[in-house]
Amino acid sequence: MSAGPENMPRYAPVTRLLHWIVAVMVIATFPIGVIMLTEGLARPTQDFLFILHKNGGVIILFLVLVRLVWRVISPAPPMPATLPPLQAKLARAAHWALYALLLVMTFSGYIRVRAGGFPIEMLDAMGVPSLVPRSDSLAETAQFIHANARFALALLIVGHIGAGVYHLLRKDGVFARIWPPLGKGSQ
Repeated sequence: MSAGPENMPRYAPVTRLLHWIVAVMVIATFPIGVIMLTEGLARPTQDFLFILHKNGGVIILFLVLVRLVWRVISPAPPMPATLPPLQAKLARAAHWALYALLLVMTFSGYIRVRAGGFPIEMLDAMGVPSLVPRSDSLAETAQFIHANARFALALLIVGHIGAGVYHLLRKDGVFARIWPPLGKGSQ
């Protein structure tokens, strides 16, 4: 007897909550990062957006690290038997690629800021010293990585959202594995 969509194993509530918090933060960080670099933007507005972007990145890094530790403690539920093997492989690869790119983005952003000699207000307020030396060449390399990895991350996010919408419309129970963020709700 196969499990119907309503009986499909779901992610743990902590996993679901972390997923949606990170999703909202990452999606919000993209336009902030673009707008903060706009020519002619008023300096106070630009400073505010830089602070949001940098400190949002710190929070995202922390949450992604928590997610990875949590993933070891609470592994993902098995893929539905009804999912074609290629889709299951692509889903696993996409999830790990998302983790990797989120780490690349947060670390490269951190290195770009710190090697460039700029503050990260949240870390500074907590007394966390810079973990990288002041270096223009290191800052430039990190900036190049940060600026270019965003395109791969954006493509993966669009693909991930597309897959979620596909499964939501199919009502096959796959989307319900991660939604809602808390509670027992269904598709």
